Amino acid sequence: MNEINLITKIRVYRIEECSEIEKKLIKEAKQASQYAYAPYSTLQVGSAILFDDGTILSANNQENAAYPSGLCAERIAVFFANARYPEKKITALAVAAFHKGNFTKHPITPCGACRQVLLESENRFETPIKIIMYGENSIYMADSAKDLLPLNFGEKISL
Repeated sequence: MNEINLITKIRVYRIEECSEIEKKLIKEAKQASQYAYAPYSTLQVGSAILFDDGTILSANNQENAAYPSGLCAERIAVFFANARYPEKKITALAVAAFHKGNFTKHPITPCGACRQVLLESENRFETPIKIIMYGENSIYMADSAKDLLPLNFGEKISL
């Protein structure tokens, strides 16, 4: 028997320890969450992406009664970015959630499908995407989507 040990490094910050651009991305993600359409889960999620040229784009989750027709904030942001600005590399993504009148105390993390989409964007542009996950009590940061999805499905699969 062999064993594979996977190690993921997630840094934990307080908001005052974040850089100015990280704070700006978090602020944009928090603002975007306020416009989310989430009548079923009541979890309003916002995301903000940073392009390599410094431009920021934000999005939010959009739910639908015909589940799973809705889409997460992270995927909406990445898909729109790749459709509208196909030449720009995404270098960071922040995500924040608002629920029942407050931002979540603990960081919200991208779902598995969003992790895979983020990884695809990393692979496409050969650029890691820093993932910033906001919570009122702490902020998690990962250097790459690969850190959130170590056994990922991608072009370099060996069968």
